[in-house]
Amino acid sequence: MEGTIIKGVGGFYYVSAGQEIITCKARGVFRKDGITPVVGDSVLFTRHDAGYAQIDEILPRRNLLIRPAVANIDRLLIVLSAHLPEPDWMLADKLIVQAKLNRIEPVMVLNKADEGDPAIVKAFEEAYGLFPRVVVSAVSRAGLGELEAAIKGKICCFAGQSAVGKSSLMNALLPELQLPVGELTRKTDRGKHTTRHAQLWPCFGGALLDTPGFSLYEPESFDEKRLQECYPEFSQAAPCRFPGCLHISEPGCGVKALLQEGRLSPARYERYVEIAKDFTFRRKHQYD
Repeated sequence: MEGTIIKGVGGFYYVSAGQEIITCKARGVFRKDGITPVVGDSVLFTRHDAGYAQIDEILPRRNLLIRPAVANIDRLLIVLSAHLPEPDWMLADKLIVQAKLNRIEPVMVLNKADEGDPAIVKAFEEAYGLFPRVVVSAVSRAGLGELEAAIKGKICCFAGQSAVGKSSLMNALLPELQLPVGELTRKTDRGKHTTRHAQLWPCFGGALLDTPGFSLYEPESFDEKRLQECYPEFSQAAPCRFPGCLHISEPGCGVKALLQEGRLSPARYERYVEIAKDFTFRRKHQYD
């Protein structure tokens, strides 16, 4: 039979197949071959008359993210706060890069619109005007219809810094979940992690993954050319003078011209330069 892993805890895998949830164990050969089933995997499994069902095969993955370990994601819902904690714009940009390089569509979500800072809302629109985006409030429920439409028929995963309201949005969309919600620490206005394991929740013809630790960013061994594919703003630029232009210090750069014309967010460009330099450094030292 075929199904999808919705949760994995303590060596047991809970597989959704039709209207059933089947508890499975993985074949021993997986461990021997260094293969680990993860949440989101499509698998083939065999039922047994006694004991647990057995996962026999992991079907080909569209993508695989390492931390947390999840597979076959269609859309990454990158959540920022319009109030507190203050948005980590660099983290959001890095998550966009991580999504696009893994062929996952990023959707930008600005939560806490009910108490939003107009300056943050403006910065959000300026930075991510070319991305699918939703301004929403888990408290007032404003924008939830748009968020539901972004999830419909897709396997989606929330991501972002702690206390931006990822679990609150999950609860607003699926009240039966009653996920624990963190609070801001008084000293730092930063959140405490509340999610303990990755789990897939079927909904709206697709599914949601609530995952811990997705704020961690680990760039893979991609080159700078692929990095530029993650910036739809750059497609509006005239061709650069030199092939392979990194849009940092080269003369005759079309992207720098966009910046000078006020058609590119200066803050987002500055973050691009930092990320590009990080990519270059990692590429040069990958064999050190």
